[in-house]
Amino acid sequence: MSPRRRTAALSPDQWMDLAVRYLARWDRTVAQVEQFLLHRGASPTQAQHVIRRLSGLRYLDDHAYAERWIERRLARHPMGRARLKAELRARGVAESLADEVTDRVVQAADEEDLARRALKTKQRKGRRYKPAQAVRLLRQWGFEEETIARIIKLRDEPE
Repeated sequence: MSPRRRTAALSPDQWMDLAVRYLARWDRTVAQVEQFLLHRGASPTQAQHVIRRLSGLRYLDDHAYAERWIERRLARHPMGRARLKAELRARGVAESLADEVTDRVVQAADEEDLARRALKTKQRKGRRYKPAQAVRLLRQWGFEEETIARIIKLRDEPE
């Protein structure tokens, strides 16, 4: 039996319980919860009703989700604005919200410091990346060209 048939006859409270259990494991975005409910067989109206209730109870808050997610992500794996924004968008965070939160958090964290930390985490046993390799890695991690140029210039200057 498909999930759609199994859960189609749930009451509003049962849809709410299902969504709360889904949120119990970790933070989710509004889009993720909506997709989950729709996949389980909720109608778009039922899904929106549950999302409104969860938002009203402060169980769902994309702004808070984005801030927490970026802070955790930067602590584990430093990266630039562009990559952070792309990953937030992939999780269903609205583009304008992803831009706003990413710009504020990365500005406070100092993008040059993040780029230095990113290169440092990838260096193995004292290995130094050649400038071209470092540039390629920093671009992949979403750092801005100006930041990359400053980091590479600082790395190559004699001490």
